[in-house]
Amino acid sequence: MKISKKHDSKKEGDHSSDALKIADTTIRRRKKADTTPFDRHRIPPKQNLFMMPAIWLICRIITLPYKLKIRKINMKGLKPPFIVLGTHHSFMDFIVTPLALFPHRANYVSELEGFEYYGEWLYRQIGCLGTRKFVNDMALVKNIKRVIKRNGILVLYPEARYANVGTNCALPSSLGKLIKHLDVPLVTLNMKGNYLQSPIWNLRPRRQARLRAVLKQSMTAKEIRNSTPDEINRIIEKELRYDEYSYQLENKIKIDVSFRSEGLEKALYMCRDCKKEFTIKTAGTDIFCTSCGSRYSMNEYGQLIPVNNKNSNKPVHIPDWYEWQRKQLHSEIESGNYHLDMKVHIEALPNAKNFIDMGEGRLVHSSKGFLLTFTGGTGSEKSELFFHSKSLFSVHTEYDYRGKGECITLSTPDNTYFIYPLEKGFSATKIQFAAEYFYNACRSYYVGVK
Repeated sequence: MKISKKHDSKKEGDHSSDALKIADTTIRRRKKADTTPFDRHRIPPKQNLFMMPAIWLICRIITLPYKLKIRKINMKGLKPPFIVLGTHHSFMDFIVTPLALFPHRANYVSELEGFEYYGEWLYRQIGCLGTRKFVNDMALVKNIKRVIKRNGILVLYPEARYANVGTNCALPSSLGKLIKHLDVPLVTLNMKGNYLQSPIWNLRPRRQARLRAVLKQSMTAKEIRNSTPDEINRIIEKELRYDEYSYQLENKIKIDVSFRSEGLEKALYMCRDCKKEFTIKTAGTDIFCTSCGSRYSMNEYGQLIPVNNKNSNKPVHIPDWYEWQRKQLHSEIESGNYHLDMKVHIEALPNAKNFIDMGEGRLVHSSKGFLLTFTGGTGSEKSELFFHSKSLFSVHTEYDYRGKGECITLSTPDNTYFIYPLEKGFSATKIQFAAEYFYNACRSYYVGVK
């Protein structure tokens, strides 16, 4: 990542303190606001002991309608310190996790949006460590080590964003190194039903969802010492694998809400039949193409049933459609036809206190990375932020962030930029696919989607 007055491709991975000052000055000119960076180095407190009974009670009440069941494997006799890696479906993850860890307290790695929304004092009291998504944050690593050193439990959701279609996301390759460095038992928490209860593309609760969770000691400290980081990564990927729609179908979980398909076009942006982008719409239980007229109906078990499709009459598994789009995007990139250059609106979140309106800017995405350009108003110097593809194993996507619409976020260690489209042809899902492709290409181990 680089910030500068003028883009210099020879130093794309550099950090410039002068450029950070330019960006900070731009923010101040745009609006009087608190631009003090979040204190990432502050030692995280333990969860407030007096709050714990209320936290457990609230979590139990919230999960009651969904008949939560928790299974524990190899956990007998295990005492802190240890690290917990959890799947990341929805906000419900933060409700299920404390119940799975009962009666232990824990510290949680959390993005700064929660600090800003609920208040930093409260988030500190419930044991949260603040960070930003998809950045290298050595201060966070030091705080994780502090939690472990004081015999605590550290909870991390390594996917770093909610599941788009109820399947696991890419994990950072550095995860195995972190686990080996901490030298404590590895516990995994694979949750099921959380996505079905409130999918990211339509957050309205589905009360018919059923929640399950498996808390498992996946590796002892001794096993970690005798394993390579790659071997640890393979175990983590296996233990955190999930498919919410398969879980729903296999367990005959009937979700018959009338709005069950609405918003799904945010994740499924390309028509399977005519292959046109941004022509997919949803209404009620239907998802359809406005170009070719292809239509599917989502049944009560999460399958898409063809209504008037010429190519096939077989039910469609939503994650299959999603991954098919990824393949189409890969073909577009490999043929040299992918390039994003779009006018956008930008909001910055430098701390846990306030968002700052940065006005209009421009987002360019290519194989090299993201180039975000903006000014703070008339007469202000132009600032450029460059995020190299090799530093982003993915990007954070939102489908309707706080009612403002679809966006992606890009972060520096001391700021997060929320980027909203001002032109047609923007898909957070497609941009995510492209970022993941370019990252793997840069790391020389891209193998495609089988």
